[in-house]
Amino acid sequence: MITFSPRKLFYLLLLIGMLIPACKSQVETSSVQEQPKAPKAAPVVMGTPPPPNPEHNPYNDSNLVSQYIRSIFQDSKGNYWFGPAGQSVARYDGETLMYFSKEAFFEGNEAVETDYGNSVHAMDEDNAGNLWFGTSYGAVKYDGNSFQSYTEKDGLIGTTVSRNSILVDKSGKVWIGTKSGAFQYNPAADKEGAQSFERFSLLPEIYVKAIMEDSKGNIWFASATQGVFRYDGQDIRHISEKDGLGDSYAGGMAEDKEGNIWFTMKTGITRYDGSSFTNITNEDGIGGTEIWGMLIEKSGIIWITARGNTTRFDPSLPLSDPNAFRVFTVEDGLNCCVQSMYQDQDENVWWGTGQGLYRFDGQSFYQVKQDGPW
Repeated sequence: MITFSPRKLFYLLLLIGMLIPACKSQVETSSVQEQPKAPKAAPVVMGTPPPPNPEHNPYNDSNLVSQYIRSIFQDSKGNYWFGPAGQSVARYDGETLMYFSKEAFFEGNEAVETDYGNSVHAMDEDNAGNLWFGTSYGAVKYDGNSFQSYTEKDGLIGTTVSRNSILVDKSGKVWIGTKSGAFQYNPAADKEGAQSFERFSLLPEIYVKAIMEDSKGNIWFASATQGVFRYDGQDIRHISEKDGLGDSYAGGMAEDKEGNIWFTMKTGITRYDGSSFTNITNEDGIGGTEIWGMLIEKSGIIWITARGNTTRFDPSLPLSDPNAFRVFTVEDGLNCCVQSMYQDQDENVWWGTGQGLYRFDGQSFYQVKQDGPW
């Protein structure tokens, strides 16, 4: 039998009394951290959502954010912007889902037709807080109060702006890419009522599919027929199939955290490390043969969309590793026709598809409708 002197027993009881609250505090803190966040209340819907496409509408769900969502963006205030096909834009601020009318959005643009063709394909925000939208009928700027359209009369040529073809670079310059090249915005000229866009003459009159600025400050242009072009601030370098690029068509671009530049081709994706190219196709594990888009998460994971499916690619694994690629189809909950992808400030990834808006919970996809879950 172990015995303690009164003095030792006092110190032992004192030590136990100190440990019990500490342990209790740790347990309570841990349990609080593990509690899930309460779901957000359904937003108030304002404005008129776009009607479904009458020619390609197998769905009859009036609760969709939109049947087609061509683009997604989160501004510096945390608001989400969506580009529904056939209308203009919708904004979600956490409490309200606001649909802006075509009349307000395209005010003064006489070229806009009242059909399902008008869509917002690209979005960005400039240093003054203006939002820029690339559409089927030129560019649109939103200053928080009203929209202003820019077309041929303002210096743009070939006014169809492709997906990801608006860029506000690190210096604050606004770039717009169209079917006839790249254009730079002159705010001083715009303020004076003069022609506000000027064609970037160092770049050929290519069909610009995307514009991107890399971590070194180079501006990249992806083209529909001539590969890609890089502008270092002084000169243009043309990169094509003869240099190792997988195709003459480059639909999109992204930079990973190691500084590699990735391009989407018609049949796969290409990685450029600054000196050599690595082409990855469906033979390596990408689902589908008609590549539509690409997103590189901040974690390094690459998402690739194609007709009929979406592929999750982990480039840290060898291509031969069976875990490097996972192909998601309609059976996994995601609609086949992904139109856009976007990672927000909280690193959540959003998908705009041919059947509305989607999120990914780590295993499968779920729809985000007008009433949530947001």
